[in-house]
Amino acid sequence: MIDVLSPAEHELVALGAALASNCAPCVAYHVAAARKAGLADAQIAEAIRIADEVRQVPARAALDAAARALPEMACGDAVAVACCQ
Repeated sequence: MIDVLSPAEHELVALGAALASNCAPCVAYHVAAARKAGLADAQIAEAIRIADEVRQVPARAALDAAARALPEMACGDAVAVACCQ
């Protein structure tokens, strides 16, 4: 099999997937592996930032769906605090 991705690219993809799946041990593992593959902490941090931005889109959509399903949910309610941040 031909390696299409470099080890560094492989770790960036794996790190994004780890963040998307909310797997803390996976994130820690792939941060270490990314460093071992030669990535600088600034590069790893940027990948994490981008992955988190992408991950937040469906999270916001889920909160919006919950608010639509429960219209009486107002920003002052304890349940709705996450929606209002």
